Amino acid sequence: MKVLISADMEGTCGVVSWAQVTPPDLAAGGGAPAEYEWARRMMIREINAAIEGAVAGGANEVFVNEAHDGMRNLLPEELHQAGTLISGAHKPLSMMQGIDETDVQAVVFTGYHAKAGTRGGVLAHTYTGFVRDLRINNVSVGEYGLNAAVAGHFGIPVVTMVGDDKVAAQARALLGSSLAVAVTKRGLGTTAAIHRHPARVREAITAAVREGVVRRGEAKLYRLTPGTPVEVTVDGPERADLAALAPGVERTGDATLTFEVDDALELMRRWRLLLNLMLNPRPI
Repeated sequence: MKVLISADMEGTCGVVSWAQVTPPDLAAGGGAPAEYEWARRMMIREINAAIEGAVAGGANEVFVNEAHDGMRNLLPEELHQAGTLISGAHKPLSMMQGIDETDVQAVVFTGYHAKAGTRGGVLAHTYTGFVRDLRINNVSVGEYGLNAAVAGHFGIPVVTMVGDDKVAAQARALLGSSLAVAVTKRGLGTTAAIHRHPARVREAITAAVREGVVRRGEAKLYRLTPGTPVEVTVDGPERADLAALAPGVERTGDATLTFEVDDALELMRRWRLLLNLMLNPRPI
C-alpha cells in the first residue's frame, strides 16, 4: 500500500511569518535565509513524523509531494528513507502530484493552512495572495478543498490533516469528522499563534497519520459531479480582466469569475491557467 503526503509549509509548528516560508531566491530583497533554513528543517521533521505514522499504519511506500512555494524546499538526504520525493514546479497535478501512482490508498496533508480571509488563520491564503475566495459548488474552500477533490477524482480519500487549528476545523467541515487531525498551533492572527512544543507536535502527527491510514475505509471521498460551478474572487478588476480572457470563464462581478467543470482534473487545469494569467505582470 502506498500513501501520498502533500507537504505544504505555512502550517508548520513555529511558523508565523512570510519571511520564514519564502525561499530567499524568490523573496524581494533576498528574504531571511536564516529563518527560512530553520523553517524548512521544521517542515521536513514534521513530514518524517508523518511518514513514520504511515508506515506504522501499514504503508510500504510513501510518496512525498513537495507542495510549497517553488516546490524544492526539501533536502532529499534529510527525508525519511521510507519516503519517495516528488519535487519541482509545473507538475501537472501541482500540490497533488503522485495521486495517480498505482496503489495509492490514502492521502495526508502536512503543513497546511486555512483558506484566504480566515480570521485567526496563520498565513491564511489560497494558493496566492491575490485570491480572495474560491467556491466549489457554492462552498468556500482553501487549498485543502481543491486538493481533496483531485484525490476524490481518483477514488482516494484524504485521511489526515496536519496544520493549524483553523484549517483542521475547515477540513473537517468539508470532509467529515472521520478525518484525523494533528494541530500544530492555535492561530491568534495572521502572523501570531500559540505553539505546542515541536516534539509533542511530531508525536501527535505520527499518531494522527497512523490513525488515518488504518481507518482509511471510513474516510469520506470528496468528488465533483459534471457541471460543478466554481467561483473565484480576486483582489481587483485589473486581475479579473486577465482571468476573463480564459475560454469558458464568465465575469460575474468587478473581481469575480465563474465557470463550470466536469471533474477535478478539469478544475485543476483551469485553476492553474487562471492563476498564471493573473500572475502576468506585463499585459499584452
